Amino acid sequence: MTTKWKLDLSHSDITFKVRHMMISNVKGNFTDFDVQLESEDENFSQAKAVVTIQTNSLSTYNADRDNHLKSADFLHVEVNPIITFETDNLDNPASGKLTINGITKKITLDISFNGTEVDPYGKTRAGFSVEGKINRKDFGLTWNAALETGGLLIGEDVKITGELQFIKEG
Repeated sequence: MTTKWKLDLSHSDITFKVRHMMISNVKGNFTDFDVQLESEDENFSQAKAVVTIQTNSLSTYNADRDNHLKSADFLHVEVNPIITFETDNLDNPASGKLTINGITKKITLDISFNGTEVDPYGKTRAGFSVEGKINRKDFGLTWNAALETGGLLIGEDVKITGELQFIKEG
């Protein structure tokens, strides 16, 4: 029997980190996303997940940088309003299809199932931690600028993390 799980957005996050000027990292997150999660059992051995992220919800806590990241130089949010990730397993590592800027690539993420717990209201909750890395150029995110020292302004690797909590439906 298939069990559906509803994302608890107030206890979940999806974040990213990118090298800046070869000396530090810039962090950001998406504030509007959803995960459709279905499992055949409570250990999630045969779970399926579809992640949908609204690109316009990107935030690095800097309006000018956010506007640039949302522009045609990067995510082009008017043309590409969502990022999706689909997987039919939550094994560790889990492979799936990531679509950014209309480009779909197979990626692998480390997914840790943190267990289930019954909350004070009698609802069963499940938690997961997610980590991974993609090369932004694989998804057409190629804008960059050269530095006087010979390096580049923005690194190619994007580190992705997520803390996701779900409530069992039904």
